[in-house]
Amino acid sequence: MNSLSRPAAFRRALLAWYRENGRDLPWRRTTDPYAILVSEFMLQQTQVATVLSYYKEWLRRFPDLATLAAASEREVLHAWQGLGYYARARNLHALAKTIHRQGGPFPRDPAELRGLPGIGRYTANAVAAFAFNQSVPLVEANIARVIARLFGMQEPIDTSKGCENLWHHAAELLPPHAPASHHSAMMDLGALVCRPRVPQCPICPVRKFCRAPNPVELPRKKPRPSLEHCREHHDFIFHDGRILLEQSQTRWRGLWILPRRARARTSAPALHVSQFPFTHHRITLAVFPASVRKQKRCERWFSLPDLESVALPSPHRRALTTLISARTQNSGNPKSKLQNHRS
Repeated sequence: MNSLSRPAAFRRALLAWYRENGRDLPWRRTTDPYAILVSEFMLQQTQVATVLSYYKEWLRRFPDLATLAAASEREVLHAWQGLGYYARARNLHALAKTIHRQGGPFPRDPAELRGLPGIGRYTANAVAAFAFNQSVPLVEANIARVIARLFGMQEPIDTSKGCENLWHHAAELLPPHAPASHHSAMMDLGALVCRPRVPQCPICPVRKFCRAPNPVELPRKKPRPSLEHCREHHDFIFHDGRILLEQSQTRWRGLWILPRRARARTSAPALHVSQFPFTHHRITLAVFPASVRKQKRCERWFSLPDLESVALPSPHRRALTTLISARTQNSGNPKSKLQNHRS
């Protein structure tokens, strides 16, 4: 396994660049483990630009673990809507209740943190490094790309061997003190310079340490599974100023969605068709007009003002916004406030 001959020189060059070019992000201005944990949960599979506004609003609504632990699942999911991957919100809520129930201080040991809901190796080490100044390695997407190129890694980084090599190299580069600045610098180098498709090699502050023959070809990954296309049919049932919704028990468990429609009942033209990605799927959401029918146990009627406080996944909220807007315009009524809700 390759190693870096001068890790201290690498760190000096990296930190000198970071002091001039590092991003000013709100979670970097605190050592509060709860605030850092919130940022780490939100940043999983979500870009920084998207997280910024959600992070500020989340901490306004749930400023500490005790407040989050006391909140209902409905409140938590409603605050999270638009970020996607709702298991993160449920895990964060469960984690808050677990720590609050135990009544002790926030765990400092990465091993103890990994025993909490939704926390893996990276998140546990991130909290330990950024909140408690522990010198532990970190590997996330940007850092993985920097390391793979820096060490010229040829094995796919999403294999067990490749993953362990990444963590080994991250530990090799780790300074004995002040890990937070080092980790932030590695992340920013990957986000701003060592980019995925167009790496800015001529301006890279650590270019002389890089062993990648052709950086754009690294990191390597296993072939992706083919994208599966699915079509989902739902009903739009509007009656007496109210909308019928169904509480999902599957993909968006706990969130409210447009009622599912049997595939056989698709003779009428769709009122709304849209597409959205979901893991290895591309989903086509088709919404059809439907009449009032017998209500199922998992369904409930909501007035238009009520929809403001209902937790809906973004594709269904966008569909409702479009359908309600069209209906109110056709009837001459004022537009629903739902249109202005962040989706």
